[in-house]
Amino acid sequence: QVQLVESGGGLVQAGGSLRLSCAASGRTFSIYAMGWFRQAPGKEREFVAAISSIGSTDYADSVKGRFTISRDNAKNTVYLQMNSLKPEDTAVYYCARSKYSSLSPRGYEYDYWGQGTQVTVSS
Repeated sequence: QVQLVESGGGLVQAGGSLRLSCAASGRTFSIYAMGWFRQAPGKEREFVAAISSIGSTDYADSVKGRFTISRDNAKNTVYLQMNSLKPEDTAVYYCARSKYSSLSPRGYEYDYWGQGTQVTVSS
């Protein structure tokens, strides 16, 4: 069983930055793609960013140029650096482990999910 634990969320003013971390259990972290998703109140979960097992990345258009996903396989951890935050970035952010090594924006291609961390951006 894989466990994913997110941290780093909080309250920040618009224009500020936060760095989310997601620590994964298990010995096969490096062979799977990882992703970040978010869900705002009253909205469906949406894709934010993904990173493949070899470090290729993909982003939602709404966060391109502001967010950066990265991974440290030695630490079994994936990160999401969020800069120039906007109030519309307010959501619960979830990390997830893909079923595959290649990245994907589709939530159904991820089989393990963290509990989520709240990010609130004030205007």
